[in-house]
Amino acid sequence: MSGARVDHLVTSGTFSLDGGTWDVDNNVWILGDDHEAYVIDPAHDAAAVEAALGGRTLRGILCTHAHDDHVGAAPALADRTGAPILLHPADLPLWRLTHPDRLPDGELADGQRLSAAGTELRVLHTPGHAPGAVCFHAPGLGTVFTGDTLFQGGPGATGRSFSDFPTIVDSIRDKLLTLPPDTVVRTGHGDSTTIGAEAPHLDEWIARGH
Repeated sequence: MSGARVDHLVTSGTFSLDGGTWDVDNNVWILGDDHEAYVIDPAHDAAAVEAALGGRTLRGILCTHAHDDHVGAAPALADRTGAPILLHPADLPLWRLTHPDRLPDGELADGQRLSAAGTELRVLHTPGHAPGAVCFHAPGLGTVFTGDTLFQGGPGATGRSFSDFPTIVDSIRDKLLTLPPDTVVRTGHGDSTTIGAEAPHLDEWIARGH
């Protein structure tokens, strides 16, 4: 039995792209046990994320994508903890908009497996919201961290630069809706849901071009 658990932190700030800026609340997810952890999407406030770690060894900073609200605090958290920042390379153009002088420390790839606290994370490349968007599936915990790819009620937004609606639908259909229906979907913003709750609505999303 894995000793891993998921801790949840909400941080607040802004999201900026294409000349606009919006106030946002972001979900920050910490996967680990009492000794070590991964942080998924350290948003806005490195000090708050570090405090939530509570002195645990941070094995890595995992980025679901490189929009500034999700990666803004990543370099500061890396500096505080010594943990590497990992990002899919297709999102480097977005990353450079926020951090032109600091590259991530390593790459994420589809099918890659990471482990911490006795549990495995599997990387799923799910482009659409962003070219290098990924989700992290933890089968041992029955959960998937979807960033801004899948929310309660539908796909993430695709109306801005670097995004594409048909691509995100394909990603959700092929990579996420194939997971067990009781898989808990932990999102980048807002409430969690399950694969089973979202799967029946795929045709509706396509029809309305969400």
